[in-house]
Amino acid sequence: MSEETKKPQPGPEPAPEPNGASNAEDLAIMKAQLGEEKKAKAAVEAALSERAKRITELEASLSVVSQATETAAAELAAVKAAHTQAVTKYLGAVRASNPTIPQDVIAGQTIEEIDVSVAKALSIATAVKASLEAQAREAKVPAGAPTRGEISTEGLSPREKIVAGIHQKGGTS
Repeated sequence: MSEETKKPQPGPEPAPEPNGASNAEDLAIMKAQLGEEKKAKAAVEAALSERAKRITELEASLSVVSQATETAAAELAAVKAAHTQAVTKYLGAVRASNPTIPQDVIAGQTIEEIDVSVAKALSIATAVKASLEAQAREAKVPAGAPTRGEISTEGLSPREKIVAGIHQKGGTS
């Protein structure tokens, strides 16, 4: 045998199938590609299905959160209304418990503001009271009747003078 026979000789290329049809090897490759594409399509469809399921779950959660937000907003409005009512009642009670302070001086939109206005009004009232007491002490007049002195007998008749003398000594007339 010669070397030419030992080496495989490239043979003639297979002839294309008639009418442009593929040969069996090409068909096998195409079937494998088609199988891979079907698997990829199934994987994409499964992923889309999972995403659609997740979107549905998130939409349901969003609905629950929206309802909870609306409920919380309604509760907050009720709490604000109750707070406003409580502050108004507190203002009325503070004004009633401090009748010596003019009512328009005690004011505020919060309990703290009302307390500050009361403290300020009380300090002003204390200062005014101290000032008035100091003025009263300066102009103090003794209480009661003036001290008794001797009865003046000027202008009295002799009979009136005798009666006055008897009264002075503790007698009766």
